[in-house]
Parts: sequence; C-alpha cells; structure tokens
Amino acid sequence: MSGDVRPGRPSAGPGLAVPLGRSLLLRLLAVAALVSVCSIAATAWVVVRTTAVAIREEQGKDLAEDTKTYDVLIGYAARHRNWDAVGPTVAALGRTTGHRIVLRDGDRTLADSASVPGHPYVVSRGPTVVVDPLSVDPQRLPAAARSGGIAPRAVGPYRLSDAESARLLGTAREVVACLRAAGTAARVVLGPSGRPAVRTPAGQRVDSRCEEPALNDPMPSERTALDTLDDLVDSCLARRGLGGVDMLLDGSWQTVRTQSRTPWGPPPDKDVRDCVARGRAEQLRPYVAPAAQLYVSGPGDRTATTFLSLSAPNKLRIAWGAALVLLVTVAVTALAGVRLVRPLRRLTLAAQRMEAGDVSARVEVAGRDEIARLSAAFNAMSRRREQLESARKAMVSDVAHELRTPLSNIRGWLEAVEDGIVPADEKLVASVLEEAVLLQHVIDDLRDLSAADAGELPLATEPLSVADVLAQTAQGHGPRAEAAGVRLVVAADPGLTVPADPVRLRQAVGNLVSNAIRHTPPGGTVLLKAAGDLPAPARAWRTAGAATTAGVRIEVSDTGSGIAPEDLPHVFDRFWRAEKSRSRQTGGSGLGLSIVRKLIEAHGGTVEARSTPGAGSTFTLRLPGLPSPPC
Repeated sequence: MSGDVRPGRPSAGPGLAVPLGRSLLLRLLAVAALVSVCSIAATAWVVVRTTAVAIREEQGKDLAEDTKTYDVLIGYAARHRNWDAVGPTVAALGRTTGHRIVLRDGDRTLADSASVPGHPYVVSRGPTVVVDPLSVDPQRLPAAARSGGIAPRAVGPYRLSDAESARLLGTAREVVACLRAAGTAARVVLGPSGRPAVRTPAGQRVDSRCEEPALNDPMPSERTALDTLDDLVDSCLARRGLGGVDMLLDGSWQTVRTQSRTPWGPPPDKDVRDCVARGRAEQLRPYVAPAAQLYVSGPGDRTATTFLSLSAPNKLRIAWGAALVLLVTVAVTALAGVRLVRPLRRLTLAAQRMEAGDVSARVEVAGRDEIARLSAAFNAMSRRREQLESARKAMVSDVAHELRTPLSNIRGWLEAVEDGIVPADEKLVASVLEEAVLLQHVIDDLRDLSAADAGELPLATEPLSVADVLAQTAQGHGPRAEAAGVRLVVAADPGLTVPADPVRLRQAVGNLVSNAIRHTPPGGTVLLKAAGDLPAPARAWRTAGAATTAGVRIEVSDTGSGIAPEDLPHVFDRFWRAEKSRSRQTGGSGLGLSIVRKLIEAHGGTVEARSTPGAGSTFTLRLPGLPSPPC
C-alpha cells in the first residue's frame, strides 16, 4: 500500500535531502570565510594605520595593571578596625612594585612608602582609587561583585572562634574521608571566617551518605550575627512598607511565612538585595577600617613607538599573508564542518527510524563534545522509550489478565443458570458476588494508582497517633490472622504523632499486614512496630534514593518464608508476584505493595523492604513528623 513505512527503515524525505542553500556545512564555510576576510581586513587596516606612540603618564594611574596593591590594602582593611599599623604593609608594597604608594584620610597621610621627613606628600590630582572594604571596585576585584561590593574577607562578627572552627574542621575532614572512600576527590577549604568547606571537582557526583547537615548549619556566634542582620534588613524593608525575610549563612534569604512578620506579602528581590547590602555594611562597619584614598605614582615614563613602512613589498606580503590565512581557514573549517555534519546525519537517520516505529534505534557515541552529548541523550531517550513501550505492553497484558478471570467466572455462572445447568440459589449469588467484589477491588486499586501517578490522590491529613493506627489495623485483621493461626503483636512507642490521612495510612499499613498474614505459616508471628526514625541499614533497598528526614518509622515484620534476593527489588512493581503462576491462592492482584508505596510517597515518606529467605520479611514505612511550631 502506498505511503506505508516499514518499521526499521527510514523514509526518504526532506530530512536527508537538505537544500544546498540551507546546508549547515555551506553556512559554516560562508561564516568562516566572512569572519576571516573581516579579521584580515581589520588587521591590515590596523597595521597600515598604526604608528603607535604609547606614552604612559604615570604607572600607577591605571590600577588595573597592578591589582596587588589594591587587593592587599582591601584585605588589611577587612581584617583591622583602623589604619594605625598599615605602615609596614605599605612600605613592603612600595618595595615590591617599585611605585610610591600613599594612603590618606582626607588631609592626613596614613602611610607613605617613600616618605621624606619634613616634606609631606603633595596632592596634585585625585586619588587613584578609594580603599573601602564595604564598597569594593568590582572591576579591580571581580570576586566582590558576588557579595554586593563587600570584600569577602570582611567577616566581622561572623568570624568563628577557634573551638567552633576546630569542631567544624573535624566534621569536614570526616566528610572528605567518606567521599574519598566512595571514590570522589575532595578537599577542605578554610574560608576567611574560619569556616571550613568541602570542595569536589565540578560535575562530580557526591554520595548522599557522606552529607553532613551540621557542616552547613550556623554556629552560635554566626547565629547571633545572622539575627542582628535579620533585624537590620527587616527594619529597612519595614520602612519601605515590605515584609521581612530570614537571612541564611550563604548570603541568600527566604521569605518569612508567618503572618505576624509579613503583613504586606513577600518583598521584591530588588528591595531585599538593597536592604541586605545596607544591613551588611552597617553591621560590618565597626569591624573594618574606614575608607581611605590611595595614591600610586609610577617610577617613570616609558614610550613605545612602532613604525610601519607601507612600501610595495610590504603590500605584497600583506596580500599573500591574507590569502594564505583565508585558504587555511577555509580548509580547516571544511574539515571541521564535515566532522560536525557526519554525526548529525547519523542522528537524523536514527530519529527517522524511531519515527517509523523502530524503538531500538541507537547512534554511535564518539568523543566528548556537544554532538556526543546529544547522541548520548538520544540513546537514553530511545532506551527510555523502549522501556516505556515494554512496560505499557506488559501493563495492558496484566490488566487484561486481572480482569479476565473474574469476568470469565461471572459469565460462566450466568450462562450455566441461563442453560438451566445450575440453579440460581444463594450459593451461586454469593459466588458471583465474590467475583464482582474481586473485580471491583482490582478496579479500585487501578484507580488509586492512576490518581497517585497524576498527583491527584486526595489526602485529608490530620495529627494521628501512630499507636492508635496500629491498634486499629491489628483489630481489623485479627479474625483473619486467628483463622490463619498467626499471632498479631503491636509494639509502639507512646506519644508518636504524624500528619497523615487516617484512611490512607490504615490502608497502607493494612495492605502490609494482609500481605504478611498471607505469607506467614500457622504458628508464626506478625509484628507491628513503631518508633522514632533512625538511619536505615546501609543495605536496605529503598524505593527512593533521597535520604529520609527525622520522623516516625513503622515496621511490619513476619516470620514467613521471606523473599529471594533477586525478587526483592521488584516487590513494589505493579502486578508483580513471586508466584510465577500468578495464582490467587497465595497472592492478590499484585497491586497492594504498589499502592503502599504511592500512599506513603504522597505523605512525603518512603518505604523499603528487607528480607532473609526462610526467616521472614520486614517492610519499613518512614513518615515525616509534625513540623516544629514557629518561634
């Protein structure tokens, strides 16, 4: 049939036949040639027009050529409250740079690297620059631009005591040791305030098990300084009719959420930045030296003159040089263009194969440039699509299987009644009703999972006593456990409370208890335990990679047959059962544990499973505790 495309073979279309005028290679050559011509013409123009006579009036007039003096004096001002002892520093700078360096405060000379007794320095022009650690020139010290113009070395009240710095340094070294053991290069860097930080190479992934929150938490002295800064910033914002913010240790902030402190709503970032800069300057001013004028005089004048004779031989050399540069540029650009277009063509072919239905389309990844990253991203997308397609087919098959059995039973019984083979008595009605309830149960489970996937699972959270939830769950499953010869035991620490939906939490715990009873032989025990959250064992398999926060831990343990190690990572998959025959005598629909995971994740928690074959299994729910009341 015309128009059909066989899977695995790309269709011939505009993706391969690119017009010459739109070819990436041709455009690249044209741009390179244009740039080369312009560059050569500009260079030739500069060369033939240049008879440069550079005269430097004073070496120290442009401080950008020697930022050492400015940087050293800014560092001194950031660490001292006045300029009383700056003389030796200025003298050393004068000897090092060969310039005369004078530091003045209005009409008073603070320091002079080449002072002459009885002959004070005569000011004949404006200062080279003003040395103020609270208003640093970003062109001379670009690092200060990220801190609002305040010198990073101006720490003032944020300087840690020796004990605090030593305690954080020990923690930082432990983190570095952990990262190095995990294969990550790391080192400790000590900041101006004495606070250590852990540095890793850019782009290198950090093992979350090595993270230590205490390393980034403010120390008591820093907390006191931050509180003072909070008051200064909030006062500034209040004068503008804006709400307050909470300052963080890294210089950022977060909007205060309590109504009592933010009656006007969140303030604009521009106003907050302005108030933060004003507050920090006001807070640090008693700890730094006052602003001073810096005068730098050069040792002498140097003149450099360049002459060019525009004779006929020089013109010929310029023309030949321009032609050679143009030829080399075009050749190199053509070679680079061919190498650039080749992987793009491979990507186009693979994309057309995928469009035609071949989900196994892949491209070869070579190199580490942008095209290689694009190829790797395409391969990852193709693999993901193949996995999703396989999962979709498997789920459709599983749903069809789950619905087919009860529907077939209902139809069979009804046909038997219609044919007069089986009387329509109470036993038949009960059997048909049981199959209908089973079918409704599968549909309800699928609906819950669908709502959870869409983020629309309704939750009516309220403070719940964990002990009451476990007791109610055990009471509800008591008859079933008694019929199975299984003993239910509840052990919950008193006073544990979590914000949760009572129905959904009991549903999640009930699914685990029902599953445990089903897989525990007569005479066994199912234990429902609750305690304050502790770090999970390192080998526990988690459904989420992020570390859990402090809260409440609920465990449902049994003394059943356990789960094989190769099956443990799949226990929370949909429609998964350890019984490959998919029998319902020892297993449900295969959705119970998937629903448990979704319900707990909807509460902001995690669920994990541990098992020892022949000894039993333990399912652990971790839920966040109640938030602390605002201060």
